[in-house]
Amino acid sequence: MDNHRAVPLAVNEATVENDDKALVIVQRLLRERGVRSQRHHTISLGLFPGSEVTWPDRPMRSRLDRYPPELTVIDSGGRQDATVTMGLHSGCYLVSLREDPDPHTVPRKHPEKVVELILAARSECGS
Repeated sequence: MDNHRAVPLAVNEATVENDDKALVIVQRLLRERGVRSQRHHTISLGLFPGSEVTWPDRPMRSRLDRYPPELTVIDSGGRQDATVTMGLHSGCYLVSLREDPDPHTVPRKHPEKVVELILAARSECGS
């Protein structure tokens, strides 16, 4: 998939928790520098009839899909400056900046580099 902004694949709960822990670290570092950010968790809940006889006579089947969390960095005007996600296979931070269409890859062990990248982009844009 060439479009990094396409709908991500569903992942298991352990992956969501692991990715979220990495994003919490970046969010804390951003907060220490006065930068606003929000973590987003997305789920998809599907409900299906359990048989030909449907609710209320029969219970519904359900399916819950979880998607990788993302961290959105917001400027003072409420616009999205950057989005940080985790690479599905690499485990690296993927940083998408408003003014740069290509995501930047940062190793997971260097969350401070994610913050530096975002702050540098913000200073160039005047955010």
